[in-house]
Amino acid sequence: MNLKTDSSQDGLVTYNKNILLSIINLAAKEISGVASLCSNFGGSIFKKMFSSNYYEGVHISNSKDGMTIDVYLNIYSNYKVADVAFRVQENIKNSITSMTNMPVQHINVRVMGVEFVPTDKK
Repeated sequence: MNLKTDSSQDGLVTYNKNILLSIINLAAKEISGVASLCSNFGGSIFKKMFSSNYYEGVHISNSKDGMTIDVYLNIYSNYKVADVAFRVQENIKNSITSMTNMPVQHINVRVMGVEFVPTDKK
């Protein structure tokens, strides 16, 4: 599946879904407080087999109004969920719009779990 942007004077620009998924994945992982992206939400094997828009905790759906992006992640316990989710949304939006001309309609951040930072016990 290729996703396309608006046409320019020189032609039409298309992006492979893997490029967009990689941009989103990296943008989410850049935010401090994100422990990992969930690869095991809601039967990931089923989703990977039957959905070409799923990759490592990211799902993209495209419409004429723009993309809807769902990101499933785990956060560290010592961070505020709302702050991390907001920063992930902003970073994904900024990354997509700066690297492509594709409109983003919605970015849904779904926190699936909390990971605890291991402490050294002596």
